[in-house]
Amino acid sequence: CQPVPKPESRMEICDLNPCPPRWKVTPVGPCSSSCGLGLAVQLVTCVQIHQGKEVLQEEHLCPVAEKPLTRVPCVIRTCSYEWSFSEWSECSTSCGNGIQTRQDFCLHSLTRKHVNSVFCRRFPKAIVMRGCSSGPCPEQVGTRSPGAEVQPLTPATHLTTAAAAREERYKDLELPLSAVPQERTKTSGGEEDSAKKCFLCVCGSLFLNATGIINMMGVESSDCTVAIGRPLREEITLRILESSLNCSAGEVVLFSGRMMWRTGCRKLPLSLINSRTNTLIVKQRVVLPGNGVILEYNSRTATKKYYQDCDKQLFGPQGEIVNPVQLPDQRQEVVCRTFIDVAPQHRIAIRALYTDLGTQGNQTHFNYILVRDVSTMKTVVFHGKQQFLWQSTGSQAEIEFHE
Repeated sequence: CQPVPKPESRMEICDLNPCPPRWKVTPVGPCSSSCGLGLAVQLVTCVQIHQGKEVLQEEHLCPVAEKPLTRVPCVIRTCSYEWSFSEWSECSTSCGNGIQTRQDFCLHSLTRKHVNSVFCRRFPKAIVMRGCSSGPCPEQVGTRSPGAEVQPLTPATHLTTAAAAREERYKDLELPLSAVPQERTKTSGGEEDSAKKCFLCVCGSLFLNATGIINMMGVESSDCTVAIGRPLREEITLRILESSLNCSAGEVVLFSGRMMWRTGCRKLPLSLINSRTNTLIVKQRVVLPGNGVILEYNSRTATKKYYQDCDKQLFGPQGEIVNPVQLPDQRQEVVCRTFIDVAPQHRIAIRALYTDLGTQGNQTHFNYILVRDVSTMKTVVFHGKQQFLWQSTGSQAEIEFHE
């Protein structure tokens, strides 16, 4: 360029106004599933470039309609196993409301052969029971009221006067659902004395007081199970006051909770058990009549937070579950759960009277309700606006509300 005249060097002031705020996405989490469809969490923040540096801004300054998702679908690899189902059975009734069922199978994705269901236990499973209607029964023609086709699948349970009185006694626990012991019904005639005796049985009971002593010695049953429940903010500590278990004969006591599992027989007296959560199940197995343990339990404020602020705890015998609402300042990736615990001798039935997961509820994988049977750790996922009836195999269940 030497033969060409060189222009003068000069500097001009450019626009010093900062760039408009924009969304910034930073991957922060792995895929939630090791195979198949999962969700990956990503951090979405509102930033603004000012003098060459990113400055964090409040979210309302960025265009709301353009905000990226905080959770995005991801697939690492195709799953080797998957759930498969038989055809739905016929409706259980020839008229009126009934139920349909189907069997579930765990399949190898390549060979399409049945394998042990343990290989599929980590994957959500669709419903195996649903409501059906075979039309009005003859005696009901002309008398059905509007909306009768969406009535509960089982007769409604009404609280007796005695049950209402029991609820009144336990209302000071400040639990979301009436938490009353599962009393046995009294029979008439010569069976009344045996019914009263059975009411005093400790096996199969749910204890909801803040402290108490549980005497499991001399019970007639070889397997005796009791449960202790407290509000979510508390944890349970338990001490074995006395034990007459014969360890060489195979007698044992099991302590289980959502975050702990422990068995023992020898050196039990004065042993201290910490549930780490608000529920604890104690199962005693004896061989020789009269053997057993005596326990003393107390509750206290939990030393570590083991639940989300939007979680709920429900105790039996009946109640209503409503989708929990997140607070504005809560993290969006938090999954709200509802824990349900009943007496060990009882089982749980959850009936969805109405669900609305949005206009895209049938097409999206983000909006769904997950129900977990704690005793088997099997999960069932419900999408869309379907009604459903779910039943547990044990006395504990968990529900997760996604999106």
